[in-house]
Amino acid sequence: MPPRSPCARGGHVALHLERSAPASGIRMTGLPAATRDWLAGPGLTRLWGAMRKRLEGNGVQATGSLRLTAVSNQERNDLSLLLGKPLTGIDVTVRLDALDARLRTSAAGLGLREVLDELGPPLTDRRAARAGVAAQRRHVWSSLTSSLDASPLAAQEWTRQWSDVLRRTGIPRGVTPEAAVQTLQQAVRVLTVLLDPERNAARGRGELAAMATGSAHGLDDGTWLARLVQRGVALAHGTEFPSNAAGRRALWRLVSVTPDEVSSTVLTYGLRPIGEGWRERSLRERAAHHAETHLTPRDLLDVHLQLPAGTVVHICENPRVVEAAADAACAKPLVCTSGSAATVVLTLLDALATTGCRFAYHGDFDWPGIALANRIIRRYKALPWRMGAEDYERLATHSQAEGIPQLPLDGRTVSADWDPGLAPAMTALGVALHEEATLDLLVDDLSGQM
Repeated sequence: MPPRSPCARGGHVALHLERSAPASGIRMTGLPAATRDWLAGPGLTRLWGAMRKRLEGNGVQATGSLRLTAVSNQERNDLSLLLGKPLTGIDVTVRLDALDARLRTSAAGLGLREVLDELGPPLTDRRAARAGVAAQRRHVWSSLTSSLDASPLAAQEWTRQWSDVLRRTGIPRGVTPEAAVQTLQQAVRVLTVLLDPERNAARGRGELAAMATGSAHGLDDGTWLARLVQRGVALAHGTEFPSNAAGRRALWRLVSVTPDEVSSTVLTYGLRPIGEGWRERSLRERAAHHAETHLTPRDLLDVHLQLPAGTVVHICENPRVVEAAADAACAKPLVCTSGSAATVVLTLLDALATTGCRFAYHGDFDWPGIALANRIIRRYKALPWRMGAEDYERLATHSQAEGIPQLPLDGRTVSADWDPGLAPAMTALGVALHEEATLDLLVDDLSGQM
């Protein structure tokens, strides 16, 4: 605290802490500059940190005591001045009420809480904050109860299970209590519409979302509202909550909601399914004309993807490989993930796998490419297609000899399940190689006899 009459003693400044009234007799607010500087010195830093933690945890009450251990000489000297009594041990116990009273009657003129606020940052009453959060949480769930009680769903047994499950799973991180109340009310409104037998007309998911939220995307996969509604539908119909996109689409159809099954596509080439339906004939005709085909989820619901027994379907990561295969009139079937495989890609591959197709996979030689290759190879027991350490090293050497600019290999290392030597080889050379760098070899492979 500011000295009334500082004097040098043995190289140190002794600070007299008695409070002196301002000459004008007017009470000043805040800490005087000299007082603030002294209180903020290194000798008291540890004390204020411990005091801040204590007050924030006990409702900001200056009660109890706090013990500092292994204090340094500077800490002992400054604590002696602060507390107004000599301290000799290596451990110091500070009573919070005594310190509060001492500060109020000193040059600081403020209590312990106010001093800590002045030194900053302002104290947070964590106990009150916790109580506030708990009260907000109670309000969220009581509003759900009120919404259900006021709806036609109130008498249905599954609503209690639904409410219990939602309470256990909790509110997603980042969702404010106000937004949570609104979303839960929207979920009740949507379920009321979907589960009313007199209103069981077919409708699009975007239409339903716009009605409930004002946005056609309010019930998109991944939104909390979509999960709330799907869980309610599953409980109402006594079925399992779906764990994949196909299950979610089936659940929507159970209540006559049509998901968007035309906007996402999977890029294919050379698929020649057996069957005499117009879709199967169309795919065979496009394959005969060496034309690529984009299939939607709706296509995959209707087409019978039975390929000849033992067909090996090659899988690539980049659309440029499909384009090159079509330009070269390649013979072998090809499916493109177009980067990280979307649901429609996996739906197609799953359908092909159930008919006995085998797979060979090629992707980019970078860490995201290796991660994607791991997922595809694990899921479908696919063979690596020119994806070994020797393939990488040969391609890197060729690219360097051709004077192709080298793309640095960045990011976190990913081990390749199929070749333990690939990640070390990539790390040693530090070069990322995309599929476009090996197009000639890939096209040669796809041009061979089926």
